[in-house]
This record gives sequence, structure tokens and C-alpha cells, in this order.
Amino acid sequence: MFSRGAPVQWLAVFLGNPGPKYAGTRHNAGFLAADALAKDKCLTVSRLRFQALTAKWDLEGTGVLVLKPQTYMNESGQAVGQAARFYKIAPERVLVVSDDINLPCGRLRIRTKGSAGGHNGLKSIIAHLGSEDFPRVRIGVGAPPHGGGEQIDWVLGVPRNADWDAFSQACTRAAAAVEDYIRLGPARSMDVYNRQ
Repeated sequence: MFSRGAPVQWLAVFLGNPGPKYAGTRHNAGFLAADALAKDKCLTVSRLRFQALTAKWDLEGTGVLVLKPQTYMNESGQAVGQAARFYKIAPERVLVVSDDINLPCGRLRIRTKGSAGGHNGLKSIIAHLGSEDFPRVRIGVGAPPHGGGEQIDWVLGVPRNADWDAFSQACTRAAAAVEDYIRLGPARSMDVYNRQ
């Protein structure tokens, strides 16, 4: 599926926390999107490199390294920085998938750059890349129902019922958004996914 000689030109980074304790939580939206991508593309994201589980993906001749950092969320940038330096990947080709409490559950938002917005994983990546100019696919998980005091419990919780359906469908769409961003570019992919 992936030629040994095909150069890695993109990093597709899917954020989450490792371990069964965090499986299915809102904060692990990125991991769920990676799993959806792996299933769709018959990838095995299992090789441990750069403190991340990785797989090489040949996207129509473009080499993409898929990463699920195995540090905790607030240290995700360690894996991303190591991989980006090793492959000499510029920030604009480091595509990051993460959860976002500022979006309604189930919505997607693609951005070409931006601040961390209070997300510790993005904050760590910004610190290790030395730049905010990397694209991201943000998966809406909604805000806690009673304000910000419950934010940590909220993102580390598992959505239920209709919220789970919207959340899991958004993670699957985020996997497709990663492919479309790399294949079609930011303008066309934002036009599709930011309107849904």
C-alpha cells in the first residue's frame, strides 16, 4: 500500500489520551477519527515511533504519516515535533484532528491556522512546532451544560445516546475531511465541511 521510497510529505495527527480509561471520551475524538480512517483505508496504526502509534498511508501518491501520540494530551507536541523534524515537514503540512468544546456536538470546523483556544494538545503542538500556522480539523463535542467548572469532567466523559451518535458520526466525517484537505486543499474542504 505504501512504497518504502515514497517520501512522507504530510503528518496527519490525531489527538487523544492513551489507555482504556479514556476510550470513547470526548477528548479522544482524534483517536476515534484515526480509527475510522484506519478502518476505511485498511491501515494498521500500530508502529511505535516518535512517541506515537503510526502508519504510513499512500494517498494517491502522497506520503502521509498517521500519528496517534501516546504521551498524554498536554504533551502531544513532543511526538509531533519529533516527526516533523525527522521528515522536515513544514507546519502547514501538519494536519491535526482534535476535539473542540466551542463547537456544538457533531459539527466540524476546518481551519488553516489559529491559537490553541484553551486546548492543551494544540498548545503543546504550537510550542514544539514554534508556530500556530498548522491546519486543524476540530470535532465539536459541545460545552458542559452548567458552565466551565465542569470542563475537565466533560471532555473526559463519554457522550450518551443522541450525543454519541452525533459525536461518532463527526469522528468518521473528520477522517474523510483529513483525506479531502490533503487531496483538494483548504478552500474546497472548508467549503464542504464547515457548512455541515
